[in-house]
Amino acid sequence: MSISSGRLPHLSTRHLLGLAELSREDILAILQTARMFRDELLRRHVKGRYLAGRTVVNLFAENSTRTRSSFELAERRLGADILNFSAETSSFAKGETLLDTVRNIEAMHVDAIVIRHSAGLVPWFLAERCSPVFINAGDGRHEHPTQGLLDLLSLYERWHNPLNPDATGFEGKRVTIVGDILHGRVALSNIHGLLKLGAEVAVCAPPTLLPRGIEDLGVRRFVRLDDAIEFSDALNMLRVQRERQDRGFFPTMTEYARLFGLNHRRLRERSHELLVLHPGPINRGIELDSETADGPQSLILRQVENGVAVRMAVLAMLLQAEDGNRNAGATGPIPTMDMRGDHA
Repeated sequence: MSISSGRLPHLSTRHLLGLAELSREDILAILQTARMFRDELLRRHVKGRYLAGRTVVNLFAENSTRTRSSFELAERRLGADILNFSAETSSFAKGETLLDTVRNIEAMHVDAIVIRHSAGLVPWFLAERCSPVFINAGDGRHEHPTQGLLDLLSLYERWHNPLNPDATGFEGKRVTIVGDILHGRVALSNIHGLLKLGAEVAVCAPPTLLPRGIEDLGVRRFVRLDDAIEFSDALNMLRVQRERQDRGFFPTMTEYARLFGLNHRRLRERSHELLVLHPGPINRGIELDSETADGPQSLILRQVENGVAVRMAVLAMLLQAEDGNRNAGATGPIPTMDMRGDHA
């Protein structure tokens, strides 16, 4: 596959709502398309025309800097027309419901809506009732699928062997997600994606930040970081959400850093390479020390670059799909299991 062919793979779904509903083949197609866009457009500062004549709305009802900026850059690199909405400046502030807002946007004949919301399952709710393509940019405590995909891509390009195209490269690999699993939507998307690609998955956190029933998803559970380090080929270090610390999930930030922070001394004790990821922003000195965050085993800046490429791939693949495929794809059933107990 090449940019010059102008043909992109089709996904089995019309929307990107979560990694739970993507197949292994869908995920691999997105990763491979993202690599193509990154190498042939993003790194060469070339503007494509995959979305020429298309209008994409970024509807962020929850604060975001990195995700929103990454989507906007992806949309511009593909030649889309962009319309931005935010909770502070939109009709939300005047009391309009989310559904009414989206239906008014829909009446402007837009093609896709990138939606971020503090309530879980909002993208499913909207996709069942409105006609544009929906891309989930984070819904409550539930999923953050494009973050999961960019994390997967950052590992895929290190582990995939092009001489063995039938394997994903994740077979036999072990990945542990460390930190606030209870509130972090990044964790669930990573779990779904990693398991589908064949990795073994674990989570590691204080017991107060591990949701009940997490093992039912097919993951291991650690409460000591040293055990997780010994188990893992890669660690994904989630951000400590300072805004929730008033609820006392652990004694102090200093205590958390001592027990669950990854530092260069712990890495030195590791017998073989351990890759380090972080979705950002980093609390330096808490989740990671600077030597680790900026060190040779860190994939953090590659994650940022891959985030734009993944969002380019998702947008282009969904909006370049044939009309029949776009209309036939179902949103899938609304998930009923919430391993976190409720949605933010």
